[in-house]
Amino acid sequence: MKRTLYPKLLAGYLMYGVIGFLIITTFTYHITFAFVEKKEAASLYRESALISSNYAGNYFSKTMTLDEIQTQLSTLSTYLSSEIWIVDTRGNIILNTAAPGCDPTPVPGFNITDFGSRYYQTGTFYNQFTSEMLSVFSPITVNYKVRGYVVIHKPVSSLVSYANGLVAIAYETLGLLFLAAFVVLILFTYVVYIPIRKITKAADEYAAGNFEKKIDVHSNDEIGYLAASLNYMANELNTLEDDQKKFVSNVSHDFRSPLTSIKGYVEAMLDGTIPVEMQDKYLNIILFETERLNKLTKSLLELNKFGSHGTMLDITDFDINHTIRMTVQTFEGRCMEKRITFNLILTGEKLFVSADMSKIEQVLYNLIDNAIKFSHTDSAITIETTEKNDKIFVSVKDTGIGIPGDSIKKIWERFYKTDLSRGKDKKGTGLGLSIVKEIVQAHGENINCISTEGVGTEFIFTLPLAKKLSHQAGS
Repeated sequence: MKRTLYPKLLAGYLMYGVIGFLIITTFTYHITFAFVEKKEAASLYRESALISSNYAGNYFSKTMTLDEIQTQLSTLSTYLSSEIWIVDTRGNIILNTAAPGCDPTPVPGFNITDFGSRYYQTGTFYNQFTSEMLSVFSPITVNYKVRGYVVIHKPVSSLVSYANGLVAIAYETLGLLFLAAFVVLILFTYVVYIPIRKITKAADEYAAGNFEKKIDVHSNDEIGYLAASLNYMANELNTLEDDQKKFVSNVSHDFRSPLTSIKGYVEAMLDGTIPVEMQDKYLNIILFETERLNKLTKSLLELNKFGSHGTMLDITDFDINHTIRMTVQTFEGRCMEKRITFNLILTGEKLFVSADMSKIEQVLYNLIDNAIKFSHTDSAITIETTEKNDKIFVSVKDTGIGIPGDSIKKIWERFYKTDLSRGKDKKGTGLGLSIVKEIVQAHGENINCISTEGVGTEFIFTLPLAKKLSHQAGS
């Protein structure tokens, strides 16, 4: 996998700096210079208007001499760092602060209309200068008649220097922003990129089948939540892998034991080790082991129907009390052998639930079968139904050997058998309670186990009360 995220971030960071520099060099400089030019032109225009109304107007009114005006304007020209001209209507320069005492000099091609609607222009002003100048004019009006013009020239280079000074501030600001972006990049590296790299490496390990790898990210944000979720997933997958290995091991063990027995007896019959007159006995043993294998296979197939999305249920309304009575009758033969009796404490004559009848029959069969297996001779099994909050609670209780406290949570696992049950439960596959729990959970209900070693065990599961019955009760 190519690791290109961080180089992309660096490239984006450098691109940010380059684009910022280009923006300042072109756009920012252009608008800054335009602003400086316009501002300076407005300032010079105010000066030229004052000159035309005071000094130049007095000259054309014969109240001031040209020398007096020259003296006044030379000082102002130095202050403004510019040249001040007085030009008559024919385009003759009659006063120039840069060349005092000179005779009137004509400006070839002078035409005030070249300014258009603007009061200033930039250029060499009819080739009178070797460098570009900002030229601002103001008309001199005496007795409502234009007698000439005041023209102020200022080098564009001074405007450029001023604009460059302002743009330099923009460059310094860009440098600070670039530095701030670098700090953000460093923070992003430690807060986002490094955790993502850790998550990516862990994901590679998980893809390779190593679920022991833990992601060392503990931030209280989305990345931390993602890391925690992946750690949890890896732990679950690791547990699942262990469960799969244990499952295969248990299946292999439970299949190997009867197969080894069958193989041994068949070989003994074939080689004559078991005499003919004894073969019926061992054929019955082989039949018994075959039935064990058949039962184990059926249980596995049944359990396989319940996946992560459950199984298809045929939900109907039926009388749970009647189902219990019918299921109990199937165990009469076994109960007679051990002299076990049933105490049925059932709510009402009929009690309707909404569930899959065949699946619930299987739940009852497995729970009663377990109760009989682990009950003592001359004991009783109590089966009770109770209605509460639109739920039916079904209890199967025995007074048998009980379950050790450290084994209660494990009894729902496939193939699990407690140490106390191994000696008594020769025919069991360890799948009965797993099937029971899967069926109950497929209905969206719960099942619990209460047991005391040497006293007995009680299984309680819930079923939804049939709607039609609850409506009748409400009415």
